[in-house]
Amino acid sequence: MKHVRQAATISIPLFFAVVLTAGAEVNRTVLPIPVPEPPRYTELDARNAKAPAPFVVEAPKGAPNIVIVLIDDIGFGGPSTFGGPIATPTLDRLAEEGLTFNNFHTTALCSPTRLALKSGRNHHTNNGGSIMETSTAFPGNTGQIPNSVAPLAEMLRLNGYSTGAFGKWHETAAWETSVSGPFDRWPTHQGFDKFYGFIGGETDQWYPLVYDGVTRVSPPHEPGYHFTTDMTNQAIGWVKAQQSMTPDRPFFAYFATGAVHAPHHVPKEWSDKYKGKFDEGWDVVREASIARQKKMGVIPQDTVLGKKPEEIKDWAALTDDERKLFARQAEVFAGFLEQTDHEVGRLIGAIEEIGELDNTLVFYIAGDNGTSAEGGFVGMFNEMTYFNAVTEKVEDLLPLMEEWGGPTTFPHMAAGWAVAFDSPFSWTKQVASDFGGTRNGMVVRWPEGIREKGGLRSQFGHVIDVAPTILEAAGLPEPTIVNGTPQTPIEGQSLLYTFDDADAKERHTTQYFEIFGNRAIYHEGWLARTLHRAPWQTLEMPPLESDRWDLYNVSEDFSLQNNLADKQPEKLAELRALFMSEAEKYRVLPIDDRVIERVNPALAGRPDVMQGRTSLKLYPGMDGMLENTFINVKNQSKTITAELDIPEGGANGVVLAQGGRFGGWALYLKDGKPAYTYNFLGLERFTVAASKPLPAGPATLVLDFDYEEGKMGNGGEATLTVNGKKVAEGLIGRTQPMMFSADETADVGLDNQTPVVEGIGIGRDETRFTGTIREVVVKVSAD
Repeated sequence: MKHVRQAATISIPLFFAVVLTAGAEVNRTVLPIPVPEPPRYTELDARNAKAPAPFVVEAPKGAPNIVIVLIDDIGFGGPSTFGGPIATPTLDRLAEEGLTFNNFHTTALCSPTRLALKSGRNHHTNNGGSIMETSTAFPGNTGQIPNSVAPLAEMLRLNGYSTGAFGKWHETAAWETSVSGPFDRWPTHQGFDKFYGFIGGETDQWYPLVYDGVTRVSPPHEPGYHFTTDMTNQAIGWVKAQQSMTPDRPFFAYFATGAVHAPHHVPKEWSDKYKGKFDEGWDVVREASIARQKKMGVIPQDTVLGKKPEEIKDWAALTDDERKLFARQAEVFAGFLEQTDHEVGRLIGAIEEIGELDNTLVFYIAGDNGTSAEGGFVGMFNEMTYFNAVTEKVEDLLPLMEEWGGPTTFPHMAAGWAVAFDSPFSWTKQVASDFGGTRNGMVVRWPEGIREKGGLRSQFGHVIDVAPTILEAAGLPEPTIVNGTPQTPIEGQSLLYTFDDADAKERHTTQYFEIFGNRAIYHEGWLARTLHRAPWQTLEMPPLESDRWDLYNVSEDFSLQNNLADKQPEKLAELRALFMSEAEKYRVLPIDDRVIERVNPALAGRPDVMQGRTSLKLYPGMDGMLENTFINVKNQSKTITAELDIPEGGANGVVLAQGGRFGGWALYLKDGKPAYTYNFLGLERFTVAASKPLPAGPATLVLDFDYEEGKMGNGGEATLTVNGKKVAEGLIGRTQPMMFSADETADVGLDNQTPVVEGIGIGRDETRFTGTIREVVVKVSAD
């Protein structure tokens, strides 16, 4: 039976509300709401006295449930709802029952969008000028959310909501992800009662690194396991249990999938649905998409298809092998998105099943940025090659086509598809100065708060507008103090004014954009921008001062194709000056266009747990250590010394490993024999192994790696000794210079997720060391 809460009056915010069980008016602008002074009694016997009513903070009457669905790395022209070639029936349904926003914007990158979305402030105000792993020491880019920027979840939780987050987080400073914390910027300290998902920017969908709260957990071992399905099961279970236990308390569910960010992992039954559907190529897909978009009315009829970047070849100019490979890449990506939309549908269906959907305000945001072009010009079997400046070749990828999207690949697609799925625009993710990077489709459904069904809204909107929209819909004021800290005012503008008025005058009239040097300013229907770098350009950037600026009248030029810079230089100068003032105001300056270099904390200048350390002592039970909190062994010599006890009959398993199937290294025993394997991006493996097993008793196993100096990514000589005696030596041909993995970990006594070394098991239990590890010490050169 449906539980009915009184409908909200959305036009009048409840700046002062009644906490019913306390029976007194309270000021909700100061959070948490203080507990009233309890009465004092003169009665000796409790039987002759009346206890006060318990103090419980309740949400305003009629406050709706809130669901934010955020898909990763899909652009405006991907989903069928916005004229794209990929079926998204759940998004279609919500659009038919609610409102479609075709002028809604993100920041062009994942962490910054998420921070802005859940706080209502610009990403630099959140200290999130880029992704967490490329934070620097400059204000606006430190990666540490200030206490003066309370997240929406905390505002809602302190006003009587239950709050749960599921899926991708990517908002915690990279050096704050170890067992030592601090945990202030983990989800359960950022306003969420419940979190189930992964902390970093991406995860292996088949073998994810999952946290429940702040505790790492092993996902279910079951045939066909997939993380998107798992996180949906968790979200459904939480929503149903929360409404069962506390039906009078509204919920806020943040459902942020790792899909369709690389790796593009999806069951074949989904990718095979698109067999042959992309054989005509990205140019035909773009033309077909813009035609559908015009027919559907989601873009103006006079929209011009954006010109492709010059580096993206015409489909007709590709070889047969390239076309065959690239078509399969798109099939996998499309299947991944449709599967993801299906899982969103399961969550929406569960809310409907318990009778809560009509009073649930749903935001379905199709992308935290444009589609990713980080796959380069031919795609990648292993996305980590991008972060190590390694270019993959078509001839090497062709034999992997049948495995594409499965557990033995960590794939990304060719950049031509990113442009196609961002139709009608020219550019992609990371390009904050083009709508292909920033304009994402959004659908809002709320039957008890929105009268129109199937409506289109075209007022300018930005992710910072979502939080104030939710506060206004819930009848809640913007707090001025949260947990004792005065708050930076919300910088977004509620979109509630558009819900019942398609022609309402636009209220969000100025917005800056900046990611890695690409920058723009929107103001009252105009956009000035500069294209500083392409997503595939990671080194040797042009000087920022030399950038050429363009000017567009957005109200007449949906896809930014008519550059008016030469015709209206005064307007351009005005907007460039406005950008600089906004950039100073929101701590965008100084601009840092480095990309790969900033992955290295020493070059970026940010804190590092291991800063200055040349050795790390490890003990059994220390596993799940993320790369940014483990000692950096890259581009230098290292020594690993393991003190072991070998039982009678010998021992097997991993002593110490870092990374996994797609890059890393491991010191281990196989058939009782010590060995060391360096896995170079899953492309090559170099192994040094002893010929005899270790006898029973204590053993000191040492791996010495003598790095060949000269440049990053070189190899070197590896030597194994046991109790001081050399037992094996050999050449490690090359090493990964910048990054092993986004989510694979360093582990003592096991290999946590995918295997560095094939043949000794997969996962925690199968790779556990069967002897005893007393300690392991890792030392690196002091240079």
